[in-house]
Amino acid sequence: MQKLFFYLMMALVVCSCGHTGQQTTNEQTPDSTLTITYATGFKLDYFPHYKRVTVFNPWQKGKILSTYYLVTDENTQTPDASQTVHVPLTKLAVTSCTHFEFLALLNELQTVTGVCTPELIYNETIATAYAQGKITSLGDAFNTNVERLLMLKPDALMLASYNQQDDNAKHLATAGIPLLFNNEWTEQSLLGRAEWIKFVAAFYNKEAEAGQLFDAMAERYNAAKKVAQEVKQKPTILAGGNFKGTWYMPGGQSYMGRLFVDAGADYFYANDTTSGSLPLNFETVLNQFSKADVWLNAPVASLPELLKMDERHQLFSSAQKGNVYGFWARTKPSGANDFWESAVVHPDLVLKDVIWALHPELLPTYTPVYLIRLK
Repeated sequence: MQKLFFYLMMALVVCSCGHTGQQTTNEQTPDSTLTITYATGFKLDYFPHYKRVTVFNPWQKGKILSTYYLVTDENTQTPDASQTVHVPLTKLAVTSCTHFEFLALLNELQTVTGVCTPELIYNETIATAYAQGKITSLGDAFNTNVERLLMLKPDALMLASYNQQDDNAKHLATAGIPLLFNNEWTEQSLLGRAEWIKFVAAFYNKEAEAGQLFDAMAERYNAAKKVAQEVKQKPTILAGGNFKGTWYMPGGQSYMGRLFVDAGADYFYANDTTSGSLPLNFETVLNQFSKADVWLNAPVASLPELLKMDERHQLFSSAQKGNVYGFWARTKPSGANDFWESAVVHPDLVLKDVIWALHPELLPTYTPVYLIRLK
């Protein structure tokens, strides 16, 4: 489980499409632009005969990582034929489990034909299709099998990338299959991550459905947040765990750090400007969090495991009192954990889970979906 806790569910999606025909290749001002409220990593513009999807480079502010032109007619002309994808997609290879729920909500799981690390897949539809031989294993997401990908011949590959010099992505580009870089993991809020459903929907011509789904989840999230913000007593919290000498704590501008604040927690690093994790030594964490009321996002699923991981974990008041919670409610013996899979598109449920742990009086009849109290 420790290995699973630190398994990074990240993904970058780059999709291209070309519209060739009687139209000019000179790109003009778009007719309209899709409304995006929370996500900052992509943009979707509409032109008379194609859609332009722009994915921004998360490592270079203001720079573009990739631009894609989506068409329904293969004879449509676009500004860049090499970055053209015919939509809707009918066959999609996926390297990251975090993308399955986007497809599930859009009713497009049946288009998945290839996956990476199938043992870590929680989604029953995908797992069953793989077991029946309907879906091909492409190996490891960090080293995707190009030969199998070529044999599969998908319309596109939705993949994970971890930096702007991603050697795996460069290697996959040689296959000549459109690479769809889905950067939901780089967003700094849960709603920002979930709004990438609009990005995925663009490749299936389902932007309207995606908009309705997202608006509903954002409304539920903000309603729960409003209730949590009105509490007078905000418990202090600790997060994560000591792993091989380093304690990774969510930065104040990370989606997890913001989640804690939205749920009505008193988080020590709430005003920190880091969007990723803060690598800390044990002594620093003990000094700042030894008296924390609640321990959230524990790296293992039980208190004995927590102490086995590092016996010094028992020095924290929250561990002594049993106020330790982790996202382990939906797991499989293989190591699959649905928190790293479907939760990305259910920010409202994740928020309510944490509110339930911090302020149970606010949700007296609520049953958490992803979170458990460690025993």
